[in-house]
Amino acid sequence: MSLIINTPFVCPAQHWVEGKGGKLQIKPERRPASYEVFDARNNTKRTEVLELVNTIRARVDAWREAGWPGVTIVTRKLLEHWHDTDARQHPFYFCQLEAIETLIWWTEGAEAFKQGIAIPWDGGAWERLCNKMATGTGKTTVMAMIITWQVLNALTYPKRNKSFSRAVFIVAPGLTVKERLQVLMPREGSYYDEFNLCPSEALRQKLNQADVLIENWHTLMPLKEQERSVVKKGRESDEAFTRRVLGKLAAHRDIIVINDEAHHAYRQPPEVKISRKIAAEQGIDLDEATRWIEGLDRIHKTRRIQRCFDLSATPFAPTGKKSTDTALFDWIISDFGLNDAIEAGLVKTPRVVVRDDALPDARTLRSKLYHIYRDPSVSEDLNRAKAEPHEALPKLVQDAYTLLGADWRETQRKWREAGHHSPPVMLTVCNRTETAARVEHYFNKGDAHWPEMHAPDRTLRVDSKVLEKAEIGEAATSDKGYESRLKSIIEAADLPETRKQRLQGMKKEELLREIVDNVGKRGAAGQDLQNVISVAMLSEGWDAKNVTHIMGLRAFTSQLLCEQVVGRGLRRVSYDKDDNGLFIPEYVNVFGVPLSISETGEGGDAPPPPRPTTQIEVIQDRSHLEIKWPNVLRVETVVRPKLAMAWDHVPPLVLDPASTPISAELAPALGGATDMEKVTSIDLERLPDGFRLQRIVFQAARKGFAEFRHGFSGTEEYLAAQLVCIVEQFLNSKLLNIPSLFHSDPLRRRILIALNIDLVVQHVMRHVSEQNTERLTPVFDEESPIGSTGQMRTWYTTKPCFPAIKSHISHLVGDSSWEGHAANVFEARSDVDAYAKNDHLGFQVQYLWAGSRRRYLPDFLVKLSSGKTLALEIKGTDSPQNKAKRAAMDEWVRAINGTGGFGQWAWDVAFKPSDVQDIITKHTQHAAEESAQ
Repeated sequence: MSLIINTPFVCPAQHWVEGKGGKLQIKPERRPASYEVFDARNNTKRTEVLELVNTIRARVDAWREAGWPGVTIVTRKLLEHWHDTDARQHPFYFCQLEAIETLIWWTEGAEAFKQGIAIPWDGGAWERLCNKMATGTGKTTVMAMIITWQVLNALTYPKRNKSFSRAVFIVAPGLTVKERLQVLMPREGSYYDEFNLCPSEALRQKLNQADVLIENWHTLMPLKEQERSVVKKGRESDEAFTRRVLGKLAAHRDIIVINDEAHHAYRQPPEVKISRKIAAEQGIDLDEATRWIEGLDRIHKTRRIQRCFDLSATPFAPTGKKSTDTALFDWIISDFGLNDAIEAGLVKTPRVVVRDDALPDARTLRSKLYHIYRDPSVSEDLNRAKAEPHEALPKLVQDAYTLLGADWRETQRKWREAGHHSPPVMLTVCNRTETAARVEHYFNKGDAHWPEMHAPDRTLRVDSKVLEKAEIGEAATSDKGYESRLKSIIEAADLPETRKQRLQGMKKEELLREIVDNVGKRGAAGQDLQNVISVAMLSEGWDAKNVTHIMGLRAFTSQLLCEQVVGRGLRRVSYDKDDNGLFIPEYVNVFGVPLSISETGEGGDAPPPPRPTTQIEVIQDRSHLEIKWPNVLRVETVVRPKLAMAWDHVPPLVLDPASTPISAELAPALGGATDMEKVTSIDLERLPDGFRLQRIVFQAARKGFAEFRHGFSGTEEYLAAQLVCIVEQFLNSKLLNIPSLFHSDPLRRRILIALNIDLVVQHVMRHVSEQNTERLTPVFDEESPIGSTGQMRTWYTTKPCFPAIKSHISHLVGDSSWEGHAANVFEARSDVDAYAKNDHLGFQVQYLWAGSRRRYLPDFLVKLSSGKTLALEIKGTDSPQNKAKRAAMDEWVRAINGTGGFGQWAWDVAFKPSDVQDIITKHTQHAAEESAQ
């Protein structure tokens, strides 16, 4: 049994609701128009009902039953023709008919059916009406219906210029959508013919008199003044702007506007304050939103916009109440949302991870694969600026790719056997360009476990800057390496040579858009792609139907973001029906995109009043207390040609099965609930051939090789051979401990080793490097090589604080009583010149833990009277992870002292308050002894 319970051709008669225990159950009535708001901070969810839409639905139903009173003869002919199921091969969906009927009802319907209803405006001078329609429900067809209705009425009743217009201005969010919308031009091969929109040939010929202009929003940008022009023409007038933008359409007045993907076009009220960074996180371009509307305002001044029709799956805009708060447009008059589309089978059903066999997230008790980026080991690692492409992905991310990749391989096999011309596509949505480059390197260099996913010519990393330029028809900065990768994809594609030559001759911006726009399309540039990696979301209009797997590697703070990302993979491949006339379900498996941000909860109590804050700032008069440090991106180790390990000194490595999922269960998700009766599983134990010991040995050796090759002075072949021997000896030794009788099974043991391969390599290589270190070389941050307490920005805290005297920073923020004790020691001792708590300073040391690159922030920087700078950690208990931090700190100190130029550095850790005095004494005496020598 699937989640598809309605046919899309009639009004939905039932919908799923969340019952007891999170189980889905059917409610025998149409789903009310509403949307869910998730508050990740307070861990609550509430439902906002769209009362206006629900009222309008009832009025439109009654108006339809009464025979559409008030409409013109032309409109009646159109409505009867559109409702005739025999007039075309495929009947219109109910949601399409309801959307156009609602617009007609408001424009032409008898007043008795509109009594007491007022549709809010957006604060501008022209009316907007919005149809909210989920991805895959046929918005473009509705646009064609709007144009047919408006133009045929305008030509038949020319005096009704307040209701109808033959001049249509369609605004798209970019060139991709603009090109897709060319089917709306009234010519041969258009949607008017494909869907038989006109009841007669005479009306179809009449429709050719429509004046339709399709542009992307960038056309609405004001012209830039020519700085070096001899003649200063000043700002472009509204009339000149209108003529330039509308061209031939400028000959008309009372035009209609259709905004596709209208959530990009909203009027920002003056009280709404939202930063560009937060807007970008919500997928909002502030320039786009305001320029789009400002441009239409200028056209309205000179030509009058009779009415504007907005279409969008997610017509949200910031409210200004909270940084992450959004609300739907007030002028929505019809709604057919994602849940409605899933229940009608118009889109794929998304399946999310409900559990796995590893430890869950401690806060939500969900599988960590549900919202991967929320795990600290992932967010800290992936949020680093300037991370190098070759750096290993966090272990949880690699585990996720291994599990999701196993399911992708099975889908690929089934598709190949079924004769599909294109492979299934795995889509990854990243948080930043560095992460996308690392993911691309992970697949293209063979780090992914499954060899089928090592396919550089079938893997596309979408350079967001190049695609952004491509969407507006401009050139991006030169990048020969990226251009070469695009051309290698074309060269490897199974295309005729003439088509390859045409594609190879394109500029990289055009070529990227050609590939992206045609993923999965037969005979096109993107037909053979199987792996697409992007930053943020791909643009609207990207309608690849063969996306079957999605990996989310970014933060998701709203349901809007989740729906936009998952929406990129919702378009169906086929529309076959079962014996009951319902569409056969298709699925997209999703890791890391939480379709419900949090557990269901009540609205919650009002937040408590804010606590008093303390301003933490740099005291400019204390410049003599400034502490400086080098900003180090990483420390590189140069090793001797001979690799050797003192096996007696290598500690055992324990692999905890509870931290590594080898199977996951997915369930269909809808409205924040999952149907636990329809669980499917991905189990790596079913794939023994993918985990042969020899392959694991060579994979580990290859990773070690990548780590050492640049610092190894011997031949690469010699290095590789030694690493294979060392890894094989370690894996067969008792030094690798898996404390689980269940996982002592040879296959389960090999799977655990494969999924923890970075941890194994890290453990082995650490001891190889310790015995073969020749020198440690720090790699400095070129843009900011020196950090300083003086560079700290002012910030505020509600934590307890006390003023600091011997510090460049005004206060010490007390995170623990031990830290307060340490500060008292620093203030009292004469051999301490200055100190600073490492809070908001930016001093950090990179270290590896469990396959992820993490940040270590020592608690204090202490400047001793001897000139030595001490990095001091206050630690109550010890752990293996803390030991890894100290090992990295020791390596950092040795590298900096060996390089010279930054004074002498030292590090230490206090395990109890009394240690602080002894540590200061010890390092002061050491410095004195060294100077005496």
